[in-house]
Amino acid sequence: MSPATRDSDTMRKQADWMVPSDDRILELIREYGNLTPSAIEAKGGPVRQHASSRCSELAEYGLLEQVHRGLYGITEEGTAYLDEELDASELDLVEDAD
Repeated sequence: MSPATRDSDTMRKQADWMVPSDDRILELIREYGNLTPSAIEAKGGPVRQHASSRCSELAEYGLLEQVHRGLYGITEEGTAYLDEELDASELDLVEDAD
């Protein structure tokens, strides 16, 4: 199965707090490495303001980590979610997300 076909057939287990653009943000950060919300927008993701708020939310649940102010990286949990090995609805808030 080609990567394009696999992406369209993905059955990830999202949480109620997640929005459709979260998958794209996670995919971009996994593909390119640590990114800022502006870089996410430049690489075809959501606009900077939306990407910024979503990155903060994803970090609060441990799918991303803030590696420096405004710079986000994917965590093991984020990778597991993208690989369909993690149900995001089972995640709890991370106390030290900032």
